[in-house]
Amino acid sequence: MIRLQDPYHDRIHSGGTVKNTVRTQMSQSVNLTPQLLQSIRLLQLTAPQLEMELLQALERNPMLEADEGDEAGETDAEGVDAAGDDAALEAAAWDELPEPAFTSSSSGGMGADDDGMARIAAGSSSDPRVRLLQELAVTWREADLVLAQWWLDRCDDRGYLEHPLDELLAEGADACGCDKREMDVIRLRLLNGPWPGMAAADPGECLQAQLAQLPDTPERALAARILSDYLALLASHDHAALAKALGSTADDTAAAVALVTSLRPCAVEEPVDAPSAYIVPDVVVRFLGGEWRVALNGRSAPRIRISAHCESALAQAPGDQSVLRGLLDEARWLVRGVAMRNDTLMRTAQVLVERQREFLVRGEEAIAPLTLREVADAIGMHESTVSRITTGKYIQTPRGTFELKRLFAVRLEGAEVSGAAVKAMVKRLIDNEPPHAPLADDTIAGMLERQGVRIARRTVAKYRDQLSIGPARARQRPARKAAA
Repeated sequence: MIRLQDPYHDRIHSGGTVKNTVRTQMSQSVNLTPQLLQSIRLLQLTAPQLEMELLQALERNPMLEADEGDEAGETDAEGVDAAGDDAALEAAAWDELPEPAFTSSSSGGMGADDDGMARIAAGSSSDPRVRLLQELAVTWREADLVLAQWWLDRCDDRGYLEHPLDELLAEGADACGCDKREMDVIRLRLLNGPWPGMAAADPGECLQAQLAQLPDTPERALAARILSDYLALLASHDHAALAKALGSTADDTAAAVALVTSLRPCAVEEPVDAPSAYIVPDVVVRFLGGEWRVALNGRSAPRIRISAHCESALAQAPGDQSVLRGLLDEARWLVRGVAMRNDTLMRTAQVLVERQREFLVRGEEAIAPLTLREVADAIGMHESTVSRITTGKYIQTPRGTFELKRLFAVRLEGAEVSGAAVKAMVKRLIDNEPPHAPLADDTIAGMLERQGVRIARRTVAKYRDQLSIGPARARQRPARKAAA
């Protein structure tokens, strides 16, 4: 869209003369139709939210009725495909929207007072990166948000960087077209932002960032010294030696230690709305007849359809029936939108199960590297669509019930395995170590190398910290004496 500005709005006064200027400005906008907004909204709804949405629609729209035809409570792939054929043909390409288009209140298709986030289902995303970006979008510039998103994509679920800082700075500067200093400034803003410690390189940096936001007291100064210089003494719980090293009294040291232990081990905050006491799976996976079979959980939400007798009566009704016809159109949009959501969820779940069959059989150590882009390419949709349909959706498997996002895993740099798999290997080795002779980080790295997984000692230490496991010296226990 080319917008021609009012020439009288830009006047330049120079020497008593008035010079009119004409400027052209290019801007891109996306017109969000009601159908498009509804499709996006339905895509993001969790199972309980969808159930509430459909129950409310049944109450307020007489053109809808509950479909009680499926007694089994599950819908396989063929049923979803048949239900979604018409919806797929008539639906807009909502999966090709850029991610911020429906979350920004300045989108071209909305009024100045129309908040795009109000059209999304209430509740917080289960992905902490999404929640933080939504919070930052209120005050941060769009260009800075792009760099912030890049950093958050390189953080694990606890908010720690998944690779060494120097490597990420070089990679980010190249990927985002800026210098390392600008990338580091954005990371430091995240580190000291509303979630202090986010994008921290290690637990010490995370705790220091949290500590810096507390009131300036003598206890805080001592706590900062403990974090920077005496973590080993803190881990050993030797408060007397810690007080001596700090040159402080026992009471002051105890207060500083209490301040440190009150800090969160990671930066990620839980959603404001507490999760339900139970989880309703959206997808059910079973191993039957020698293969993994995927089905939608029909019991997670009521099935709806257009009321045939109401539609027939409306077609024969005389006079102006614009209100009822509007309700019929709304009902059709909703039925099609739900069919599209179910079709997308089914196809995404099938790809995830197919790619992670070894994980379902063998467990966490067999989880394969898998990205949003790979799944999006497999189902012919945009990455943002896959992100929305897997957020807050749960899959029930013989290995347990968990969020679909757990089936994604970042590839370990320079290897054919995922970081999650290697973390599980590290945990297994530590769980099986002799209590009197715990394994050092470099020993674990050597054992993994003999299994074909080459990682650095610092990577083992990072995974150990993420598992809340102390170093070898903190895990050592005296050997039991043989019974007399």
